[in-house]
Amino acid sequence: MGSRYGGLKQIDPMGPNGEALMEYSVYDAIRAGFGKVVFIIRKEFAPLFKEMVGDKFSSRIEVGYAYQELNDLPPGFTVPAGREKPWGTGQAILSCRHVVDTPFAVQNADDYYGVEAYKVIAAELAAMGNESTDSCMVGFQLRNTLSEHGSVSRGVCAVAEDYLTGIIERLKIKRNAAGTVQYFEGDRAIDMSGEEICSMNFWGFTPKFFQALEKRFSTFLAAEGNELKSEWLIPPIIDDMIKTGDTRVKVLRSRDAWFGVTYPDDKPRVVATLAAMHAGSIYPSKLWS
Repeated sequence: MGSRYGGLKQIDPMGPNGEALMEYSVYDAIRAGFGKVVFIIRKEFAPLFKEMVGDKFSSRIEVGYAYQELNDLPPGFTVPAGREKPWGTGQAILSCRHVVDTPFAVQNADDYYGVEAYKVIAAELAAMGNESTDSCMVGFQLRNTLSEHGSVSRGVCAVAEDYLTGIIERLKIKRNAAGTVQYFEGDRAIDMSGEEICSMNFWGFTPKFFQALEKRFSTFLAAEGNELKSEWLIPPIIDDMIKTGDTRVKVLRSRDAWFGVTYPDDKPRVVATLAAMHAGSIYPSKLWS
């Protein structure tokens, strides 16, 4: 819902012709060889979203929709009184289980990942079969993912021989006045190098991942389902799956810069960067001409 941004940043115009960031994602995915795009949305937004966004792509790529619903729960579980928001990014991916049946990539709708990120993850997914339990992710250098206008949360990765060995969600990461990257635990600031690899939620999975999610969703709900604001997030899910041997995650690298709009003041830089990319022929003058 874009609480820090102040609106639906997923469809906020950013490109020189009014393109939203997700349009660049779809464009780059198509030219990397992806054959279907699935939008995970709330059902009440469906008519407007299809008209404003989905119909734009329907002649270029197969389009599907998944609805993340608060009451989409395993048997035996109910929504606690007072709960208003769905259950986080883990449930968002799980909501696609009925419309996705091949290896697939997952990403945020309000981030720009770069042309190369789609190429490297498409190549990795093409080598996976439906029965594989392997996964992958595109990693970005932490210092290149920060906002100048406030703190951010990032999944900071431990990597050995190109495979993820663990991931920890760090909160309130920002660059201080001296230029040092720090995160906060309570009121205590802890320095970071800025060279760390972090996840920006650009993952690659096979359909087997849905089975792992279904099992873990029940475990999460049993432990935290009665908390009104608990979130079931992908980084700790992946961290647990690595530790239990249920998956191994290959870390792919992209030389492109990530950027996004966490705060309203991030928008001018994003707008200027996209305009320069069009001027430099990374994208055509009109994205969908």
